[in-house]
Amino acid sequence: MTAEPIRSGGDVYGPDTTAPTGLLDVLSVSAMVIDIDGRIVFWTPQAEDLFGYTAQEALGKYAARLLIHPEHLQSVVRLFAEVLETGRSWAGAFPIRHKDGSSRLMEFRNMRLQDDLGDVYALGIAADHNLLQRVETDLALCERLINQSPIGLALLDPDLCYLLVNPALERIDGIPAEDHVGLRLRDAMPLPDVDTIESALRQVLTTGTPLLDQYHVGRPPTDPEHEHAWSLSFYRLEDPGGRVLGAAASVVDVTERHRAAAEADRARRRLALIAEASTRVGTTLEVDRTAHELAEIAVPQLADVVAVDILDSALALRRSRRPDNGSELFRALALKASHPTVALRAADPPGDVASYEGDRLVTLCVHTGRPVLVRHVSEQDIPRIARDAEAGALLARAGVHSYLAVPLIAHGEVLGALDLKRTRNPLPFDEDDVILAGELAGRAAVAIDNARWFQSVRNTALTLQRSLLPDHPPHHTGLELASRYQPAQATSEVGGDWYDVIPLTDDKTALVVGDVMGNGIDAAATMGRLRTATCAYADLDLEPGDVLRHLDKITCDLEHYIVTCLYAVYDPRTRQCRIANAGHMPPALAGPGHPPTLLELPTGAPLGVGGVAFETTTAELAPGDLLVLYTDGLVETRLHSIDDRLAVLLTFLDEPGRPLEEICDLLLHGLRHPDDHDDVALLIARTQ
Repeated sequence: MTAEPIRSGGDVYGPDTTAPTGLLDVLSVSAMVIDIDGRIVFWTPQAEDLFGYTAQEALGKYAARLLIHPEHLQSVVRLFAEVLETGRSWAGAFPIRHKDGSSRLMEFRNMRLQDDLGDVYALGIAADHNLLQRVETDLALCERLINQSPIGLALLDPDLCYLLVNPALERIDGIPAEDHVGLRLRDAMPLPDVDTIESALRQVLTTGTPLLDQYHVGRPPTDPEHEHAWSLSFYRLEDPGGRVLGAAASVVDVTERHRAAAEADRARRRLALIAEASTRVGTTLEVDRTAHELAEIAVPQLADVVAVDILDSALALRRSRRPDNGSELFRALALKASHPTVALRAADPPGDVASYEGDRLVTLCVHTGRPVLVRHVSEQDIPRIARDAEAGALLARAGVHSYLAVPLIAHGEVLGALDLKRTRNPLPFDEDDVILAGELAGRAAVAIDNARWFQSVRNTALTLQRSLLPDHPPHHTGLELASRYQPAQATSEVGGDWYDVIPLTDDKTALVVGDVMGNGIDAAATMGRLRTATCAYADLDLEPGDVLRHLDKITCDLEHYIVTCLYAVYDPRTRQCRIANAGHMPPALAGPGHPPTLLELPTGAPLGVGGVAFETTTAELAPGDLLVLYTDGLVETRLHSIDDRLAVLLTFLDEPGRPLEEICDLLLHGLRHPDDHDDVALLIARTQ
């Protein structure tokens, strides 16, 4: 009779005569058959290994005399007879006599056999007692280790189906041990990268190289709301003969370590975000810009959609008390999203003003001065978030699932709210997000508060200064005039630059441009006083140098102020222009037939120095000549020399026949920069 190959897992396994292939071979379990007379009639090769006798030496011999010591002979015969007579099996251990004469303890199992003729035999199965005990101990130890191990352990067949799992793995994946059997790895642990895991595991089965400590993250069926992490290791299992039985898998739950590492990483990113906000939010004294900076820093690290809204009363610096359940008027300042989304259409566009009733969450936020958190947005929450039903439908369509509103508070005053929504980020806002959003909002609120007060003061100064400047110059005999005043483009306050056109007797015209060093309301007020004084002295028909001398005395009485000024008087009858300079930029002269140039004048000391004489210079002007008076804000920069800038100024005057308004615009656009920190007064006169 021949042994048929056994197929398992696609591999063909046959008998191996070169090495033991199973537990019975490891134990070298032997078998013998004894007839009713006590003679050995069947003897296995394992019996030869165990007792030392060959089949030729054992067959036909009396088993008791061959294998049993004389002192145990009667007991063995009695047991043998009892097995044959009663049919009850017997098991136990007793010493036998080896061929070499030594005594060895064997574990026996004896039972009665009967053939088809009715003849009775005794079957004896024996194994070395010490070896059997060692194997039993090893198996018990392995079982204890497997069952009591906190590490999930599993045995898989070559098809990667479960054969056995321990209780720890039951607890990890939540599937009873008996339900594992027959399942594939992907059925019990639906990890996102299970295809990669199975491919690597097949490599382990093929090569025998273990795959150790593979880190994987997923959401088990028992806890689908939270991420878990496992460390997986795989080993190939072989029997003593080298036959591949399958694979062993160990699964260590490292979720706590994963969460601790994730939280530490999250904390680092939060600190980095706060540090970044300290440098990126509030870089200018502009309310809108600060709000945009806040929105940009919050996306996408904190939220997917961010809006910054300020109370219209706060922006107007009105402190009014309202009932806590009343409506509020909000002005949208900034809106930002991490990706294209219809949620942007649900928000108020920057610059728009909208009224929100007291039941809206953003209104509740500014009324209470406390954050409003909706971890999981439901259908009932949408109407309290959106401005109207249409906006609510857009938010639902965008997938808004979590909402947070944080008040913008500076110096105890609620200025507005930071509105945060999550659409793509699957995690809801939590208490840590509330703290982070509050930190960002607090920093931005202080910057917005500074900016709104600055803008208020700046607007006041600008209004004052514009009110002190002359209206569009009327017609003056022999002159065509154009003028501009442009405040600083950057965050500096309004300065004291001014120009003036004063009609004099005999059709003469005084042209004035000046600059009060300093900024703000004080500089504008000082400029107004000097302009009034200039008009008064001009009416006296004094020489330009004398006018500046009188202005110098007035300026000396004004503490801490230095003023530069250029005073010119044009007489259309003589076509002469008499000019005096008090530390001011030289005027430019351009006209048909000669290149643009700077008039050479005695510079003179600024007004306010005191005790300095001012000289009057006469310049001859031809019909069509341009006289360009300006303040230093037009040409001075931090990066270029003044000589280079004055040379650039002259290049813009190479076509003096252009319309004066066009020349004004050309000079301002060509010489000014968005970050210039000074204002500009510009006055251009063309002789006729």
